[in-house]
Amino acid sequence: MKLSDLKAFDLDRKKKKRIGRGAGSGHGKTCCRGSKGAGSRSGVEYGPLFEGGQMPLFRRLPKRGFNNIFKKDYNIVNLKQLDVFSDNEVVDINSLKEKGIIKKIKDGVKVLAVGEIKKPLQIIANRFSKSALKSIKDAGGEPKFV
Repeated sequence: MKLSDLKAFDLDRKKKKRIGRGAGSGHGKTCCRGSKGAGSRSGVEYGPLFEGGQMPLFRRLPKRGFNNIFKKDYNIVNLKQLDVFSDNEVVDINSLKEKGIIKKIKDGVKVLAVGEIKKPLQIIANRFSKSALKSIKDAGGEPKFV
């Protein structure tokens, strides 16, 4: 065996495109970049919403509604979720987070009357539904507004 008899493995290797090496290479003159404009220059970057000069989708669609910047986003807590607390315990936003009833503290807590409450609890919240207030008072609890 001689050095000239050695052959490389037949791997799937793609040859590098040699651009800018004359018209005969097929990749000369404009170097596969088209002609003129930002795309033919180095360092061109188009934004993710650029559609080649076509009117972008977000401008073709009509505007609808509005976002209220003053809207409060409350954590919703149902009465049936408060069974994990013992009698006469103080229930506030921090104790709800510790027990895993709410995951993230938002703008406050709103208590709704889904389910029943049988224990007297001191519930401190930003808002209560009317039926939740009645249920808490009937169970001997004390609702407090923040």
